[in-house]
Amino acid sequence: MANAVDTKLYDILGVPPSASENELKKAYRKLAKEYHPDKNPNAGDKFKEISFAYEVLSNPEKRELYDRYGEQGLREGGGGGGGMDDIFSHIFGGGLFGFMGGQSRNRNGRRRGEDMVHPLKVSLEDLYNGKTTKLQLSKNVLCSACNGQGGKTGAVQKCVACRGRGMRVMIRQLAPGMVQQMQSVCSDCNGEGEVINEKDRCKKCEGKKVVKEVKILEVHVDKGMKHGQKITFGGEADQAPGVEPGDIVLILQEKEHDIFRREGNDLHMTHKIGLVEALCGFQFTLKHLDGRQIVVKYPAGKVIEPGSIRVVRGEGMPQYRNPFEKGDLYIKFDVQFPDNNWISPEKMTELEDLLPARAEAPSVCGEIEEVDLQDYDVKHGSAGGHRREAYNDSSDEESGHHGPGVQCAHQ
Repeated sequence: MANAVDTKLYDILGVPPSASENELKKAYRKLAKEYHPDKNPNAGDKFKEISFAYEVLSNPEKRELYDRYGEQGLREGGGGGGGMDDIFSHIFGGGLFGFMGGQSRNRNGRRRGEDMVHPLKVSLEDLYNGKTTKLQLSKNVLCSACNGQGGKTGAVQKCVACRGRGMRVMIRQLAPGMVQQMQSVCSDCNGEGEVINEKDRCKKCEGKKVVKEVKILEVHVDKGMKHGQKITFGGEADQAPGVEPGDIVLILQEKEHDIFRREGNDLHMTHKIGLVEALCGFQFTLKHLDGRQIVVKYPAGKVIEPGSIRVVRGEGMPQYRNPFEKGDLYIKFDVQFPDNNWISPEKMTELEDLLPARAEAPSVCGEIEEVDLQDYDVKHGSAGGHRREAYNDSSDEESGHHGPGVQCAHQ
């Protein structure tokens, strides 16, 4: 019999604690029809409670555990197997152990294993052209010799020490009316909830139920994929008994390119030209990411300013899953000026006649003082600044040294 405070699950189904299996089934079917989400969309939580109550009470072992210890007993007694994890999935969505351990579960309520995440380095050429590569990795698979049981049929026994829970609960009395409850991993079964005699253990997996296997995956990197994008292989992660395998997730890591820099579907690059090219037009050849030689032309008479950007339409990255549509290519021009005294004074006069006329010099009245314009190195700063600092330092020293004398003069 259940305690008065522990009849909640029976109350949900509307049956007494002495209800037979047939009575439980009838009550569940009636309530499930009434509160099913398809028929009653606003009763989702109620339907979960009904399903939870029926799953517990329809299982003899779980029902006995509930009758003795209530819902707390269900929580503590569910650590050994996947059953309790399945039950709590109705209430907690992701499952009791999914909530605590970061694991999820599938639609059927089975506990789901963790995903295996690996980075995959790819070049910009790979992302432009697409690529198929093979990835080799090691993972756990269920032992084929024992079908993931760890030993012969019937050799696996429930651990007596922890009653199959994998955890032991110890109660220590600290003072009259005050107890301390501690939970620890069962040492007899190492938290498995099961024990296998050494002579009956599977020779292949040594009772571990899983073995290591090398898996080779064929990875397709599609045109237009981006840095950080994921490629998922569903159900290819580590296998374990009673657990649905997680996914293998590859995260693309784009390697830096020597020429191009990507922004979305556009490409950016910098190209150096001389002063004559900036003023008189130019033509240069560019090798694109697919190996094509592209001739870039700019007509004479159109001037390229230092740092200016021009665009080549349709020569950027292909769009993901729409590779015939491409972004643009942006070219920033770095204009290289000639060295000092690169031309003779006579030719300089001829060149000035060809260039646009100078602006007229402003008329200056009053005193005139000519100054020299010198080169400036940003790294070393200005010489005047150093002199000013030196002057300030000497002033401080003088005022500090003669300070008392000044005070005497005031006195």
